[in-house]
Amino acid sequence: MLLEKQHLFYMILKTIANSHVPVGSGYIRDSLKMQGLDISEATAGRILRELDIKGYTEKVGFKGRYLTASGYKKMKELEQEHRINHYGNELVNAIKVTGKQELLDILTARKAIESQLAKLAAQFITPEEIHKMEEIIQNQQEHVDKGISIADDDIKFHKAIAQAAKNRVLDAAMDLIRQHGQISPILEYIRKEVKSTVLLDHKNIFQAIVSKDTEMAEKAMIRHIENLANDVKKYWEIVYNNEENFNGDN
Repeated sequence: MLLEKQHLFYMILKTIANSHVPVGSGYIRDSLKMQGLDISEATAGRILRELDIKGYTEKVGFKGRYLTASGYKKMKELEQEHRINHYGNELVNAIKVTGKQELLDILTARKAIESQLAKLAAQFITPEEIHKMEEIIQNQQEHVDKGISIADDDIKFHKAIAQAAKNRVLDAAMDLIRQHGQISPILEYIRKEVKSTVLLDHKNIFQAIVSKDTEMAEKAMIRHIENLANDVKKYWEIVYNNEENFNGDN
């Protein structure tokens, strides 16, 4: 119910912002109806009065309302939340389509290939490649601190290891697996849902590769992929078991 009201707030604030003149409840009702939201003029009026009280809108005589600076800021916040919720819903659907077993199968393949890539990278990595990988880790840390998605950083980190390994066959095999473009965002979403993190794993892998310790690099990568697999299993246990219990109660 709260999410529905927040969405309604967002749609009304956006409608006012898009108008070059102050607008009233009748205009908002008609505008929202054209966008598939059917509310009465009285409901629109009540919400406008609530927005007035909150300082998001200001009344101009009998002409209607315009958006205040605070209202514009609130609209942008709600717009960001709307994007995040939409992105989250898309990922949930992608997870359902992909399925638990397919994700685990992909991770099993990655463990076999990437453990060897990490081992080879520890053997053949150059100073320039170490510097590049270090930059990727630093960027990832900054993005984690700011709450920004690290899906792209994850792809860059694993690709940098594959290139440092100097084995075109294994690199091509990983590129084939990465063709499932949603895998990194899906795994990132799952990790957030189960309160897990990947940055420490990446730092451990990087440290092993920089130390030129092939055995440690291989083990660090295996541990990383197994952690991802455990996150997938935990996610399915939390989310889908709850969903089945909820449906069963009905």
